[in-house]
Amino acid sequence: MTLTNRKEVAKLAGVSEATVSRVLNGIGPMKESTKLKVLDAAKQLNYELNAVASSFARGRSGNLGVVLPHVPKVHLFSTYYFSELLGGIGEAVRQKGYGLLLLFRDPTTVFDYVSLYRTQRVDACIVLGASGIASETESIRRLAEEALPFCVMDQSFNHRGVGSVAADHVRGGYTAVKHLLDQGCKHIGFLNGSPQYSNSSDRRAGYEKALSEAGIAIDESIVYEGNYSRTSGKRAADAVYRDLHRLDGIFVANDRMAIGLIQELRERGCDVPGRLKLVAYDDSDAASLTEPPLTTIKVPFFDMGKLAAEQLLIRITSKEQGEKSPINEKLQTELKVRKSSGHLNAAGGESRTS
Repeated sequence: MTLTNRKEVAKLAGVSEATVSRVLNGIGPMKESTKLKVLDAAKQLNYELNAVASSFARGRSGNLGVVLPHVPKVHLFSTYYFSELLGGIGEAVRQKGYGLLLLFRDPTTVFDYVSLYRTQRVDACIVLGASGIASETESIRRLAEEALPFCVMDQSFNHRGVGSVAADHVRGGYTAVKHLLDQGCKHIGFLNGSPQYSNSSDRRAGYEKALSEAGIAIDESIVYEGNYSRTSGKRAADAVYRDLHRLDGIFVANDRMAIGLIQELRERGCDVPGRLKLVAYDDSDAASLTEPPLTTIKVPFFDMGKLAAEQLLIRITSKEQGEKSPINEKLQTELKVRKSSGHLNAAGGESRTS
């Protein structure tokens, strides 16, 4: 027997797939005529209403879910990225009187997000730390196809049903490299993070754009890869030190890698910024405390988390649910100038919006 899917129901009823999902999941007010058309089409095609519908009919959980990756031996809550995003989410949840439910997923397997709604554990969810590996992509795709309220943080997926709140990392990467160019650098290396994250690609795009505008060809031999950890920055020091004769500046994709890199270069007698000017990324708490203080791109992680939660809570508590497009917000970054880039007037720090 051939199984009927939601697309066939939508075609027979003459409505969108999202409308079918909203009718069957009981989300928001709906014209009675539209509801009857969808239910009649589902009946004709023997399309079984999914279990999510009954959970919405019974009421809401009062919880906003936050789903994080479980990474053995990595203390996520101590990292600036996750702590700031969670801080912003928590602030929005507190203001709205909602509950916050933290859940962990195994990034290497397909995660059943829909079951969180079906069992009424959450009314909406925010996905942190998602990557472009196959299992993660499949998990997000399945969630998007159910048209349930959710968004991912700082990661893009090639699916029109996936909403996101992110920073403009292309512009951030461009601003970082442009600053090094303005400091007189002509041979600028790049230590990027893990390639499975879209924001790594975005930083790379900004790096390439700034060099291209300056008429400088991309030299792949001075593009290095880390994984956003301090340890990976320390490991990259071997290659960077080997190539010092060809470098006068380097852009590092986050502060943690930059700190690890600087520590190891110092052990080898390389002075930053005397021998190598450096711009980092994030503007974490440690950026202004390390030696030298880091010139870095400030990312508004707290504001991103707060905005994502606010947008979702508005959607699930609004009396006028209606059919809404996925959340799509992009926040601007800011250049924080300190000593690591060799800026002469950086003693007190200088800011420029990027």
